[in-house]
Amino acid sequence: QVQLVESGGGSVQAGGSLRLACVASGYTSGRDCMGWFRQAPGKEREGVALITTGTIGILYADSVRGRFTISQDNAKNTMYLQMNSLKPEDTAMYYCAATRGRFCSRPDLQRGLDYWGKGTLVSISS
Repeated sequence: QVQLVESGGGSVQAGGSLRLACVASGYTSGRDCMGWFRQAPGKEREGVALITTGTIGILYADSVRGRFTISQDNAKNTMYLQMNSLKPEDTAMYYCAATRGRFCSRPDLQRGLDYWGKGTLVSISS
């Protein structure tokens, strides 16, 4: 069973930066899809960014491309989301997610992945 634990959320002003981290434990295949999703109050879940482990491929939502950067450190079993130029509309609960044994594809941003963390809250003030 894959377990995912997020950290790094907080409150910053618009234009600021935050870096989220997600530590994965449990079985991994060596070629897995991992990603970040977010959900704001009263809104549907939104896929933010995906990465195939080994940095084989990276996908971003249009709303964050150029501002957010997803990365991973295989030695630490950790995935990151560097968020720059934050906007109030980025305010949401951010979730780490993963699925085993396959590459990421763009539809994963919409449909989600198999395993989920509990989330970390990001709040951006204007």
